[in-house]
Amino acid sequence: MHREYQKWFSEQLGRDMELLIFGHSGRAVLLFPTRMARFYDYENWGIVNALSTQIENGELQLFCVDSVDGESFYNQAVFPSVRMDRHLQYERYIIDEVLPLMHQKNQSNWIETAGFSMGAYHAINLSMKHPQLFKKTVGISGRYDLTDSPGPFNDLLNGFRNELVYFNMPAQYLPNLHDDNIISNMKHMEIILAVGEKDPFLNSNKNLSEQLWAKGISNHFYTWDNHAHQPHYWRKMAPLYI
Repeated sequence: MHREYQKWFSEQLGRDMELLIFGHSGRAVLLFPTRMARFYDYENWGIVNALSTQIENGELQLFCVDSVDGESFYNQAVFPSVRMDRHLQYERYIIDEVLPLMHQKNQSNWIETAGFSMGAYHAINLSMKHPQLFKKTVGISGRYDLTDSPGPFNDLLNGFRNELVYFNMPAQYLPNLHDDNIISNMKHMEIILAVGEKDPFLNSNKNLSEQLWAKGISNHFYTWDNHAHQPHYWRKMAPLYI
């Protein structure tokens, strides 16, 4: 399997960023890490290996990016508006720096987003905001409103709300979305949501699926037995959905 390491100084983030590329051709997958995880964790957890057949056959090419969650949503040392600003800088890094690299390395004209847990939030939010850029999006074990407090999980913005928060929480902005062009692009994108039936994020997934259908946007919603919020399950889910 082709494996390539990339590192450069990000102008958007003001620091070095790293990523790993697996595969040589096929559908390009922008794979976001879990909560405060690193770009190499999916390899360490066996998820890349679970996709090895598709990768080696030239069907998939993974771009495993790093996160800045510890500097954004999980940085309790700064005010919530600063956390949001850092998240948006990360989004610009993805769009302005990572996507051009993906187009340079991959000629398939197919880019999809995917992620597990917090990575699912990033994958779904980015694709919903910029559906013209992607053919498919996959969210596994994700929470799509980070201001909710399901089960043991807290509101990551400590009650703070403003326009930027609203427009980065899919479960909030989707019901009020009326832009025909964005909705049309979303209708042309394959959307997959998967979550465990005992996962605290189950309702978040159900609600998002229902909100999409209410806009006439088709999507696939799958529930798994038990919690299903661990690499053991994700290794089984990745080949089915990504």
